[in-house]
Amino acid sequence: MVELTIDGKRVEAEEGRTILEVARQIGVEIPTLCWSEGISPYGACRLCMVEVEEGGRRRLVASCIYQVKDGLVVETATERVQRVRRMVMEMLLARCPRSEAVRKMARELGVEATRLEERPPEEDEGCILCGLCVRACREVVGLNAIGFAFRGSKRMVAPPFDEPPTLCIGCGTCAYVCPTGCIPFEDEGDKRIIWNREFEMQKCRVCGTYFAPVAQLVYISQKTGLPLDYLEVCPDCRK
Repeated sequence: MVELTIDGKRVEAEEGRTILEVARQIGVEIPTLCWSEGISPYGACRLCMVEVEEGGRRRLVASCIYQVKDGLVVETATERVQRVRRMVMEMLLARCPRSEAVRKMARELGVEATRLEERPPEEDEGCILCGLCVRACREVVGLNAIGFAFRGSKRMVAPPFDEPPTLCIGCGTCAYVCPTGCIPFEDEGDKRIIWNREFEMQKCRVCGTYFAPVAQLVYISQKTGLPLDYLEVCPDCRK
């Protein structure tokens, strides 16, 4: 165990935990867009910046990737921290000016508009390059159906060669974790469309509801050893 101070409060925490995890544990909210429980932290959005003091030195760190230390002093809402967060929000607003999730968080941080040049509508896809979808596909699902492509201003999330991904099982995990809701997928009866690929949906053998892509159930069966006929019944009817 280590002992540190967060916003004036003495806290004991397990070694290896991050500042963000410990702060949330004691009820201190730190804004994030690229963090999700159960997925490895990435430090992409920089909204979770906090000010730390150790060894007589003060500096800004990303709380989602900075591990707690004995004697660490953390301030989560200094003027320096707030200034950095507002600047980050201005950059995100310039990148995704039509994203309601980004605009909502900007308002919460006191930012109504950006001083930077906004992306034109045809280039604004709402993606903030947080990488949550990429990490969720790799770490939670166990696949690498999508990833980052290109660099600089052209950087984007896409399937290999920007074609319908052959590894995708249509589970929709990437869309569920996306903080800005910019990964579209649509369920239409017995079909699901995501990443420009169409998936056949499984119809529950008990209630008749279409509830999951067949490809996802086959994948789960292969990974867990569960019989496919068991998985062909929706979770509600399995209870």
